[in-house]
This record gives sequence, structure tokens and C-alpha cells, in this order.
Amino acid sequence: MFDGRRQPVVSREQKLAFAGIYVLKKMDLKPADGGMEMPLVLPSELSPLEDVLQELVNADLVEVNRRKARFEITKKGLAYLGEIIDEAEALVDEFDDESLEDAVAELRRRNVDVLRARFLWGWYDGELDDLVLFQQRRGATPVEPWWADYLMSDAFYEALIRDYDPA
Repeated sequence: MFDGRRQPVVSREQKLAFAGIYVLKKMDLKPADGGMEMPLVLPSELSPLEDVLQELVNADLVEVNRRKARFEITKKGLAYLGEIIDEAEALVDEFDDESLEDAVAELRRRNVDVLRARFLWGWYDGELDDLVLFQQRRGATPVEPWWADYLMSDAFYEALIRDYDPA
């Protein structure tokens, strides 16, 4: 029975996958470059990432370092991050000079997930490094001040989708 609620714009699994990529980058970068350590006991502002980190542990992309009380990227995680970087670089290299409409049409013709391509592009070029600034540049109101909450929200993915499908 229809209860009046709309369907989520992306599935929980998609959010976990995209957020996992985002978190891996954060963990890989040095703090001076916008990176951060992920403590085993997450502060409240990072609590939306609990399931993301658990998925990364389950996939052997990060591991628990109890001695240092934090999550750390594994060798497999670094290799995966390298593959994601290669995928994003290939997208940018191929489509950087194309119009948005042409790039989207070609991605759809190839049955490539356009949302994933859009996410990877922004992730790779640094557009998504500061999610508060990302919201501010788009005139979002209100602006979600906690990046982890925004990363896991429908609003974030709706903003990405509006970039290539304004309808």
C-alpha cells in the first residue's frame, strides 16, 4: 500500500559504496591535505559512517588497529583506491572536453552508471572534498554542517543527479 513517502534517490548499498570511496580517500590523505584518521569509537558527527566503515572492514579494505584505536587502510584497500583513481582519471581524460549532454549520452549508451561517474568526477577533482562548501556553492538551505550526515543523505545524491538530469 502506498504510504505517501517517496522512494530514496539511491539505494542504501549505493550510499555505502560511494561513502566508502569517500572515506578511503579521507583516510589516505594526510591531515594537511584534508585527510583524517578514523577512530574506532566515532565521535557523534561521524556516527553516520559506522555502517560504511563496517562494510569496508568486511571487504578487507580497512582493518581495525586496536593498539592505535583507529581504522587503517589495508593493502587491498590501497589497491582498490588506486583502481578508483584510475577509473576517475579515465573519465576525466575522456570527457573533459565534451559537453555535459554529450558525455551523459555517451555514458548512458555504454550503460555506465552516470551517478557513479558524476560522483567519481567530483571526488577526483576535489569538488567534493569539503561538503559544506559544496552545499554553499549550490545555494542549499539549510546547509548541513556535518559532512558525514550530508554524505549519507538523499540531498547529496539529489544534488549530484541534478547536475546531469535537472528534471
